[in-house]
Amino acid sequence: MGLTTVDHRRLALAPGQRVLDLGCGEGRHALTAWLNADVQVVGLDLSMRDLATARSRQGDFVVKDGGSRQLDFLCADGLALPFADATFDRVICSEMLEHVLDYRRVLREIRRVLKPGGLLAVSVPRYGPEWVCWQLSHAYHEVEGGHVRIFRRSELRSAIESMGMVCFSSHFAHALHSPYWWLRCLFESRADESAIVRTYHRFLVWDLMRSPRVTNLLERLLNPLIGKSTVFYFVRAIT
Repeated sequence: MGLTTVDHRRLALAPGQRVLDLGCGEGRHALTAWLNADVQVVGLDLSMRDLATARSRQGDFVVKDGGSRQLDFLCADGLALPFADATFDRVICSEMLEHVLDYRRVLREIRRVLKPGGLLAVSVPRYGPEWVCWQLSHAYHEVEGGHVRIFRRSELRSAIESMGMVCFSSHFAHALHSPYWWLRCLFESRADESAIVRTYHRFLVWDLMRSPRVTNLLERLLNPLIGKSTVFYFVRAIT
């Protein structure tokens, strides 16, 4: 699957593990985990529409070596996860916490359902590129279900580490997407009619489908500067 924010290689998925994709949306990370390893994945989200899209996308793939591989999608609230303590070996929470007022409660739920020694991948919009969007457009973050905060890296990392989690890796992602969202915010209600916005969107779709080396290199070079997302990886300490 293209356009994943989390680097699944850093999660070191192993056969038989259980994976939770919290706030899975249309399923990009849940599907990637399911396709790449013999694991049991649960994609959880509040949006029935997004879950329906995720299930339809699952039907586009054929998995030949089934093993114990499994993928289920569930509608539930991240503030009160319907799972027992220490259920999952891996938890992915990508581009979700910025939508939640009580994000620390979500983090506590994540820690509860993650096994000791388990890994957590978290991504949120990066402060700088996100701040630009907020300055250019009130509608960008004031829509229903929109972003309610801009995280600073140190704030999010400290909040997670305070729960007995140890950060072992981090990076930025999606630098080429930052200008696209700046343009959308700049043109606001006229964005869909703007030739420059439509052209840039076509470029992003082309890049996603073709994944040429030149744009891959460009994004790696630009990620430290204008990467749209901040991504952290933690291990839950064994106590």
